Amino acid sequence: MCGISGFINRQKEKAKEEIILKMVEAIRHRGPDGRGIFIDRYMALGHARLAIIDLTNKGAQPMHSKDGNWTVVFNGCIYNFKEIRTELQHLGHQFISQTDTEVIVEGLAAWGTEIFPRLNGMFAVGAWHWPTETLYLSRDRFGVKPLYYTITSEAIIFGSEIKAILAHPSYKMALNYYALNEYFTFQNLFTFQTLFKGVYLL
Repeated sequence: MCGISGFINRQKEKAKEEIILKMVEAIRHRGPDGRGIFIDRYMALGHARLAIIDLTNKGAQPMHSKDGNWTVVFNGCIYNFKEIRTELQHLGHQFISQTDTEVIVEGLAAWGTEIFPRLNGMFAVGAWHWPTETLYLSRDRFGVKPLYYTITSEAIIFGSEIKAILAHPSYKMALNYYALNEYFTFQNLFTFQTLFKGVYLL
């Protein structure tokens, strides 16, 4: 299953390790096999790992591309990763693991965000592009893997579950009455709204 989380401090203040650790711990049940974090100045990424394809530490996340331009956290399964891996190898990319995560990060190095439409599977990805200092969030077409985000005055925060966002001190929990009305009316939420004010489903 795995769980991803992360944040960017909008005023470019140094990211605190204890915050991303709390966020990962909040979703630790999604990935009991490992915990990883990465901090780059004002940005932090976290991952709770459920090891399935490659059980070794070579599959640990956050994972970096060989060219040093991308860092990725990923939750899900890419069904066509072997085909994409073969294509990337023909382009000169080398792999040290058997994971689909490495295919995503090397695909980003080769094609940028054009890799996302090529992925056949269920996935939620947080990808940090070092040269432009840009965070990309991507999710599979049917939204099988959850991905939530919020934007506060201090930070942009995301996670596989809302409880990861609740672990960040800049989010102040409040009820979204519009979503509550929708839920009481239809017994479901059909839009990107959630019951937490300011927290949205990607």
